[in-house]
Amino acid sequence: MWFRIAFLLALTGASSAAYSDPLSFEEALRIAERSSDDLAAQSAGVDAARLAARAAGRLPDPKLAFGIDNLPATGPDQWRLDRDFMTMRKVGLMQDFPNSARRHAEVAAAGAAVDEAEAQRRVRLLAVRTGAALAWLDRYYVERRIAVLADLEHENQLFATVVQAALAGGRGMAADIVAPRQEAADLADRLDAVHAEATKASATLRRWVGAAADESLQGTPPALELDLDYLKNHVHAHPEIAVYQPRIALAQAQLQAAEASKHPDWGAELSYAQRAAPFSDMVSLQFTVSLPVFSGGRQDPLIRAKAAERRRLEAEQRDMLRDHTAALEVQLADYTALCQQLARVRDTRLPLAHQKVDLSLASYQGGKGELAAVLAARRELIDTQLQQIDLQSRRDALAATLRFNYLEASP
Repeated sequence: MWFRIAFLLALTGASSAAYSDPLSFEEALRIAERSSDDLAAQSAGVDAARLAARAAGRLPDPKLAFGIDNLPATGPDQWRLDRDFMTMRKVGLMQDFPNSARRHAEVAAAGAAVDEAEAQRRVRLLAVRTGAALAWLDRYYVERRIAVLADLEHENQLFATVVQAALAGGRGMAADIVAPRQEAADLADRLDAVHAEATKASATLRRWVGAAADESLQGTPPALELDLDYLKNHVHAHPEIAVYQPRIALAQAQLQAAEASKHPDWGAELSYAQRAAPFSDMVSLQFTVSLPVFSGGRQDPLIRAKAAERRRLEAEQRDMLRDHTAALEVQLADYTALCQQLARVRDTRLPLAHQKVDLSLASYQGGKGELAAVLAARRELIDTQLQQIDLQSRRDALAATLRFNYLEASP
């Protein structure tokens, strides 16, 4: 009994610890892929298209024909099967043979349908990976902002001690002791706002990874360096554009099937007819051929419709390519600007902000500066640190979007 209790407790512990490990960037992507019902639906669509393709181009099922020929309807032999020599009980087998062009077009259409299903699944896969990546990055950088503000809250307590020491030494004014408290209240307001953002970021991440969103994050964002020239030359790799290739191929196969309908199909029937005992049985073989002699009112309109559908898809593809080319140029310009701004903040603005705080504080402690200058310098430092995190967040989010839409979409 004790063994069973220990075993159940172990199972309970294992279940509760299913997502006890910190959540890394790559693990978030894997969980999002595994748990996506949309991807499961797309995979089922691919399987369905592949299974349907197996039947493409096959001959139609044969037909069994049976009946009675030449049964007397009047006279002394009315409804008798064994009196008239022309009365026959017949059984036969019929087979239709569509022309080869029609069957080849059917095979091509089935293959294009499989390709389209796979392309659609690729669109959803990259959308899931992009969504999970952006959600993980959003939460990571919100936590970075919380950490920065928490550190500044601790520094503010030290700053309050410096102000009290200055007042004890006869420097400054009595009103100066209020300033650190006001600064602490401002920081608390900022922390409350960022904690609200963290809650929202966790909720968004939970949409992609479920309960794993409640765990702490592990690691830092991956290096998402981009080859800008490569991206410019692979706009067509965007999944929303790439899906048009199998669609156009499917429209072309449907056009070929419509054109094939102008060619005759044929069929064959082999039958055996049994007559009454005094008479010999009969065997018949006949062929049928379709005659598409009214193509002007039947096949030609359908052919023109399929050709128009193909032209529509080709025009949509070209239009989407132009849209994505323009959008990519804007995104690359934004990415370049973000990288430059981030380098400027890291290499110039942040060191200068730290230096300004140090100099202002040293002047205040030496009795040569005012507390207002120190507070202004600290606010500039806070804003610069948060600006750096904001730029990193925007750059990484844009890099992730470009990576999943172009680099991972490329064959």
